[in-house]
Amino acid sequence: MRMLALAALLFVGGIAPLAASEHGTRDEAVAMVQRVQDMYSKDGAEATFKAVSEKDKVFNDRDLYPFIYTLDGTKCVAHGANPAMVGKNLIDLKDQDGKFLIRELSTIAKNPGHGWVDYKWPNPVTKLIEPKSSYIERMGDYFVGVGVYR
Repeated sequence: MRMLALAALLFVGGIAPLAASEHGTRDEAVAMVQRVQDMYSKDGAEATFKAVSEKDKVFNDRDLYPFIYTLDGTKCVAHGANPAMVGKNLIDLKDQDGKFLIRELSTIAKNPGHGWVDYKWPNPVTKLIEPKSSYIERMGDYFVGVGVYR
């Protein structure tokens, strides 16, 4: 009986890390925002926007992807999961619960300049609308965010 319990424990312990690795973590989201910031500082806006929207492997990892908007939130300039959003004014976009999420992201970017926002968004991996938390940072006249599905 002890062996069966030990085997079950090892089995469950072996699966948990695999399940966790299917999804990005909050720390990985923050690190990806920093990589976008670094590229922006080094290579400029256009190269960064292009790399993000072309789903560059540096900026696309499992269910993690960046998005970049003008600081006022009126224009999406890059999107790592849905390039069709680029160029669109999504300031009035609401999530499933009626939250004006782009407005809230923009507010966080302006003051205090970084932070987390919770909302619901389609997961590009599962194709389901899921709870999401995105880390946002101001980036010059823009803001960049990367979210984790919870």
